[in-house]
Amino acid sequence: MNYILTKREKEIFTLLIKNYSTKEIANDLGVSEKTVRNHISNVMQKLGVKGRASAVVELLKLNELSI
Repeated sequence: MNYILTKREKEIFTLLIKNYSTKEIANDLGVSEKTVRNHISNVMQKLGVKGRASAVVELLKLNELSI
């Protein structure tokens, strides 16, 4: 499986771990909330996890994100 995040996915998850809401991320990046949710869903699907928190944990384990 390919766990490598796109630049945008990484931006979104970096903001998620800073406790930004979907709306705040959308405003910050100049995209719609649906686009943000789609990116999050894509990452969860890539990782085979359910939920944002599980995705964050997996990305930290894989050193794709850091706190």
